Amino acid sequence: MKPFSLLIALLFALLAVPAQADQLLIIRAPQAYPEAMATLQNAISKRGYKITRIQNIDVGITKTGHTIDYYKVVFYGKPEEVTQIIQEHPELIPYLPLSIVIFAEDTNTVVATNRPSVLAEFFPDPALKPMFMRWEDDLIKIMDEVRATQ
Repeated sequence: MKPFSLLIALLFALLAVPAQADQLLIIRAPQAYPEAMATLQNAISKRGYKITRIQNIDVGITKTGHTIDYYKVVFYGKPEEVTQIIQEHPELIPYLPLSIVIFAEDTNTVVATNRPSVLAEFFPDPALKPMFMRWEDDLIKIMDEVRATQ
């Protein structure tokens, strides 16, 4: 199975939102994985988010017989915001904190995630839409920074 196919399967499993091409943000960074991971973490932090954990997926994939160098999920959020959202909208707990998949592919790195604006389709409370849109705007800036860094 190709790494891209594994990515799509992982996104379905981890992000719990039905994925179609227009619901995903996917970029290919020209950096090797270690540099792209550092850029991703820095870009997340610069926008006021805190990385809550980095989950190693590559170990599990290797155990299934596939060979892959690096494959991780970066979870991030603004702690006070996440706490408030969980209190006011506990139905959003499965989607928090936000997450980004990052994996090595040859000499490049692929970064992918679901668009936060898609959550507005499932949670139509008008008070939530501006937050989903802000998350997406920040996410696009994060992804653009990772893609642009050489």
